[in-house]
Amino acid sequence: MKAVAALPSKREVRLVDHPQPSLTADTQVRVRSLDVGICGTDREICTFVYGAPPRGDDYLVLGHESLGQVVEVGSAVSALKAGDLVVPSVRRPCPHAHCRPCRAGLQDFCATGDFVERGINQVHGYMTEQYVEEAQYLNFVPAALRDLAVLSEPLTIAEKGTTQAYKVQERLPWACTEPGKPKGHGLRAVVLGAGPIGILGAMKLVVEGFDTYVYSRSAKPNPKATLVESFGAKYISAKEVTPVQLAAQIGNIDLVYEAVGQSDAAFAVLEVLGLNGAFIFSGIPAPGGNITVAGSQLMRNIVLKNQAVVGTVNADRAAFEGAIRDLGEFQKRWPAAINALITKRSQPEDFRELLTGKAIGIKNVISFA
Repeated sequence: MKAVAALPSKREVRLVDHPQPSLTADTQVRVRSLDVGICGTDREICTFVYGAPPRGDDYLVLGHESLGQVVEVGSAVSALKAGDLVVPSVRRPCPHAHCRPCRAGLQDFCATGDFVERGINQVHGYMTEQYVEEAQYLNFVPAALRDLAVLSEPLTIAEKGTTQAYKVQERLPWACTEPGKPKGHGLRAVVLGAGPIGILGAMKLVVEGFDTYVYSRSAKPNPKATLVESFGAKYISAKEVTPVQLAAQIGNIDLVYEAVGQSDAAFAVLEVLGLNGAFIFSGIPAPGGNITVAGSQLMRNIVLKNQAVVGTVNADRAAFEGAIRDLGEFQKRWPAAINALITKRSQPEDFRELLTGKAIGIKNVISFA
């Protein structure tokens, strides 16, 4: 089969001839790839700053944002059948018996660091014609979401992040408990960045009832600002409004969802996080590039304003199920906006432009269908 792969030892990215997969256990499922999203992680792997092939291979098949269709199921698989649409998760648990998170199915909280990740670390990804996966790592997708479900994995970051925020904020009366009102009603949220992770996060927060602001670099008017405001969030340009002015303009900031991956921008907004606020980091800046921060002021704020700062990476089954459910809600509320997130679908042969060329649009997808 053809597959798009990175070859770290040769510092190359190319189409390779990848072996056809087959079931080796009755708990496995064979899946035909339909769509595979391109993200910043894929592009960084293609600069060879990280990304490790499986042991014994000189290449790593890329791709972790995937939508596929079931072709064959093992005899022990009852929840899926041929023809079903599925989205796979990414991280696989470490092998250690003493790792309680992994043994509990929460490998996103692995306590040993010996996990592997499909398309990223030591296991081939989904940017190929077919793959085999354990059924427990596949999430069923309704047929109505065929054109959108490739967005599930990036949305899981916001799903897990908001879940963590609600859990942390149980320390005080925070989420709305008024009958008929969503949990974020009466709270203000700021999303940093207007890329796909930021826009999907903003949609999630609007659904949750937050008064939602997307704070991004480009000045208005621009296509992303128009898209953001089409589903009820407000767009504010960091070129025109400083973080201090942002806080003065919108009031107490209850939640920040960072989706920009730039430490200077993130810590500048952390300085203006409000009383009892929660700040969620999701970006992973490139190594190096250290910045100077107002450490004393940040520490004072976190203590005196009862703030909480958490990070979110990868996701568990609950986050994938939430993402698929919320994509259905987005489709119902804002069909034009959610469809506009996918800029272009390309053929596998176009991989070089998408992975090593200049990033364009919002979300680019390689289609194998």
